[in-house]
Amino acid sequence: MLYSLLRPLLFRLDPEQAHEVSLNGLRFCNNYGLDALFGSRPAPLPIEVMGMTFPNPVGIGAGLDKNGEYIDALAGLGFGFIEVGTVTPKPQAGNDKPRLFRFPGADAIINRMGFNNHGVDALLENLKKTRYRGILGINIGKNATTPIEAAVDDYLICMNKVYPYASYITINISSPNTKGLRDLQNEAALSVLLSQLKMRQLELADQTGRYVPLVVKIAPDLTTEAIAGIAKLFIEHRIDGVIATNTTLSRDGLMHLPGAEQQGGMSGAPLNSKSTLVIRELALQLEGAVPIIGVGGITRGGDAWEKIDAGASLVQIYSGLIFRGPVLVNECVEAARPFLAELEAKRQQQRALWQHARAEAEAARLAAEAQAAAEAEKAKQQTSS
Repeated sequence: MLYSLLRPLLFRLDPEQAHEVSLNGLRFCNNYGLDALFGSRPAPLPIEVMGMTFPNPVGIGAGLDKNGEYIDALAGLGFGFIEVGTVTPKPQAGNDKPRLFRFPGADAIINRMGFNNHGVDALLENLKKTRYRGILGINIGKNATTPIEAAVDDYLICMNKVYPYASYITINISSPNTKGLRDLQNEAALSVLLSQLKMRQLELADQTGRYVPLVVKIAPDLTTEAIAGIAKLFIEHRIDGVIATNTTLSRDGLMHLPGAEQQGGMSGAPLNSKSTLVIRELALQLEGAVPIIGVGGITRGGDAWEKIDAGASLVQIYSGLIFRGPVLVNECVEAARPFLAELEAKRQQQRALWQHARAEAEAARLAAEAQAAAEAEKAKQQTSS
């Protein structure tokens, strides 16, 4: 009710200004115990994904709170998990303003923010102050000035620093607003990147005694062939999760409105079906091997359920929160409640079967290699004698 009254006032402001006013208002209410003004928190709907138990399957996507300044306020809305970032090694201002555009007639947004953030060290200082002890994803990227061939260095810098604070770490290779970033989704480049990040993840897990899952966020503008190749690499490199999807370069569903020609990534309702199709194809290719977090165009509870039904275990909202307000969180949880437990139980069983099959295949491969080595040694001895 409160947000429906405030929305007309917020929409009179510049979008970035409205963003800051909204978040500061949420923080004020949270500080004074007034979260209930934005609606009741959803009843628990726990789900286990990536070895963690999420209080409910609905999270807030990266981009809303890039610097981790509003985590406690967002937690007061009842999210099952929170993702902050995208954060880069060094602070950067992002692209020139104006860079954020609302389209209320289509429940859509175009942004070309460009990873504007205060840098990873500032994020860490904010994380030290938060009271939140729930599941926290940290989304990391590269600085705009870092050449694409050196991108892995930026990801490793961020990964090393955020590892102690993260429940999971998201590798953002799909924003359309950093030049060349999406080139990292090409199979050859992606394989090199994932290999180095996975190696470092295992080293950090060994050093700290704590395994932090690695998640990759992909674009909605991939071909079916590209999705198949990416899925193969995720399985090969044992990536822990995938977020599908980021914003789109398409303007389908928006071209009838003035301003649709603005450069940047589009999110909101027109992205919904495109994102869901990517999730469905990704789930088909992954065959339960890697859990999916679905995001893109969720503006009602039914949208969240469609993504879960397509193959997602969790969902995230962002643009829908701007147009619908905090009531959307509870709506999405309730839409999933009647079906989630049974569906996820089937997926867990499928994942266990896949892991068993993979373990058997790996054991068979090692046995074959050992046998081949023994036969080669025997042949060598026979030759020398």
